[in-house]
Formats: sequence, C-alpha cells, structure tokens
Amino acid sequence: MTSHRFSAQGPLTGRIRVPGDKSISHRSLMFGALAVGRSRISGLLEGEDVLATAAALRAMGAVIEKDGDDWIVDGVGVGTLLQPGQALDMGNSGTSTRLLMGLVASHGITTSFVGDESLSKRPMGRVIDPLSMMGAGFTPSPGGRLPLMMEGMQPAVPITYRLPVASAQVKSAVLLAGLNTPGTTTVIEPVPTRDHTERMLRGFGVDVQVEERDGERVISITGPCDLTPCDITVPGDPSSAAFFAVAASIVPGSDLIIENVGLNPTRNGIFEVLGQMGASIEYLDAREVGGEPVADLRVRHAPLKGVEVDPAIAPRMIDEFPVLFVAAAVADGTTVTSGLEELRVKESDRLAAMAASLSLVGADIEEREDGLVIHGSGGTALPGGGPVATHLDHRIAMSMAIAGHASRDGVEIDSAEPIATSFPNFNELLKDATS
Repeated sequence: MTSHRFSAQGPLTGRIRVPGDKSISHRSLMFGALAVGRSRISGLLEGEDVLATAAALRAMGAVIEKDGDDWIVDGVGVGTLLQPGQALDMGNSGTSTRLLMGLVASHGITTSFVGDESLSKRPMGRVIDPLSMMGAGFTPSPGGRLPLMMEGMQPAVPITYRLPVASAQVKSAVLLAGLNTPGTTTVIEPVPTRDHTERMLRGFGVDVQVEERDGERVISITGPCDLTPCDITVPGDPSSAAFFAVAASIVPGSDLIIENVGLNPTRNGIFEVLGQMGASIEYLDAREVGGEPVADLRVRHAPLKGVEVDPAIAPRMIDEFPVLFVAAAVADGTTVTSGLEELRVKESDRLAAMAASLSLVGADIEEREDGLVIHGSGGTALPGGGPVATHLDHRIAMSMAIAGHASRDGVEIDSAEPIATSFPNFNELLKDATS
C-alpha cells in the first residue's frame, strides 16, 4: 500500500462536476438489461463497482457497450436471463451483489457470487432471508458471506416482507425478484430508505404502487413485468458532492459550484444537516432529470456550529457521516450523533475508524456505541498528522483527504487506492477546485 499526504491548497473555487450517482448507475444498467430493446445511459459512473454490475449482466446475456461518452444496453427481457458460464465477480460492490441476488432469485439459473476480501466479510443474510422465502436456494460461506452459491426459482413465490432493518438494498433485491414472480410482491418499510429503485422502475414502465399505511411505506409490484427501454441521464452523486460541499464550507475563501447534483429526498440529509450547522449552500437551477430532482450547488465558506443530529435523518445520509464528522471537528461547539450502529458493518467499522483517524490528526472525539460526540475546534485548523488507517474503505480515505485540506500540517493516509474504486477522479477534481 502506498501512503498519500493531503495538505491545504487554498480555497475551492470555480465549477466542478462530480461523477454520476453510483446507486442510479447500478440500477440503470440492471433495468436496461431487463428491458427488451435498447437503452442509452449518459453520465454513468465508470468506477469498478458499476463495471462489476455490467460484467455480471453481460454474463447473463445483456449486451452492454460504451458509445462515446454514453453506454448502450441491449436488454434480454425479464424471465430470460441466461445461466452465466462462470462465477460472478462482484469485486468490492455490496450493491451489485445484493441487487443481482434479487434478480437471479426469480430466474431458473444457478450461479455463484464471489468478491474481494473486504466484500467477503460483509454479511448477506439480510437478503438471503427474504429471497429464500420466495423460493431461491443458497449455499453461502459461514456467517452468510461470499463466496456464495445461489439457485433461482422460476416461478418464484410472491411475498409480503417487512424490512427488519432500513436497507434500500434489501428492498430493491425483493422488488427485483418480484419482477419475474407471478402475483404481487410487497415490501413494507417502517423507515423510508432511498427510493431510486421505485422511481427508476416507473421510468422503465413498471407499475410500482407506493402507499403510506400506519406511518409505514408499502411498496408493491405485480409480476411478471415487462420493462420498456429508456434513455437515462445519471445525476451527479450526492455522496461524492458531499466531500466537496464540506471542503468548501470549512476552507476559508471558498466559493464553489458543484453541477448536476442529485437531490433525491431520501439522499439529501447531509446538505440539510450542513444547513443546520450554518453552511452557505444555494440550490441553483433546480430541475428534474429521469424522475430524480437535481440542482447545481453553490457552496461558500461559512463558520459552522455544532448540532445534535436527529437520528431519524441517518438513513438519508448513512454514507455521508464520515465527512460530516470532519465538518464537525472544525465547527464551533459540540456535535452529537446517535443511531448509527449501521456504520459499524460498512466496508469498515466507520465509527471506530473515523474516531481513531480524527483523534490522530488532533480532533477531540468521544466514541459511543451508536455514534460519535465531536467537540469542534471553533474554526481553528486541525493540526494534521498520520498516517491514518483507512481500512481500505474509500469513504474513510476521502473524508481524511478533506480533513487534510483543512489542516495545518496535512494529513497522511495509509493508502489512496480505495478512492479509485468509487471515485476515480477525486484527486483531479480537488486539484481543479484549488488551482
């Protein structure tokens, strides 16, 4: 592993455009592969995770090719996925794995899923449970992990499933299985999670029923469904934009426009919390693209203050807490976060990793079982230091890179390699914004 130092380069200014949203990129390929005919996708995130989804779909019969800056998908249709010739290699992508397991569950094919060392530590039981109820068979590694052999069932059995934990991936896996299942498949969400699957399935012509019942969201589809091909522009990833929004907020003199940011209400929690902390964020040219709300964000440096983050917002920004912790570390006053147990089972234990990393570079942090309490520096730059352990987790690496930009002596991280997985041009955009 090669360590990398990030240090203050001055204010962030000008205009940047972050890569396409990863969640929407995965789904646009999958739904294109399930439509009969040709879909065109522009703005696809070309990170390793999304390319793993493309490779798996090709192995099951879809034709997916790059055409200039766009991607063309010639789909095979629901119900006609082919038996892949070898194991589906998911790399580091939990989203690819869980959603594709849903896809395979209601098709008469057998396949094995494999992943890298980090993905192979992540439990898949939360999707195995409902998909088994629908008739799919699983032979996972111990602890419900990869490598995992899976046998789909055609026809599968429709189920009504209440999510035991808030998870868009589990919801999506069940709905994807429902596309080729005769009858009505229903998912009940006690806590709303990101709704890209529902929005995009409608875009591909599927009748997705969503209603509120006793304060819960009830989402149903009646299969088998036919998907109509469509052209998609993928909005910029709000998680990627969050790193730059925090950097511009905490680096003095910054005035940055981040173009084409997806602001899906299930994903915009970070911008709401930054607003509560006193960040200066303007939403320019608000518009709708492919069923998703989008705007250009103008973010200027502003003194931030500590806040108590409402745990109810956590599902809307679960991946953005590491970079929020960085903003809190230089805010005025104390920031309290809670209800974040989910962060302990991400690519790393993100609570422990961020507490250790920020403490190492001079922040004042208390780690609790379900969150961090951060006593801010009152606007003073963190001293810096390192090397901090990223645990090969891209969000830890990028969050600490941002901390480096707002530090006195720079922050060294033990490896910058994980950044390439999810955000290949992160360093380049940081340089563009600070040059």
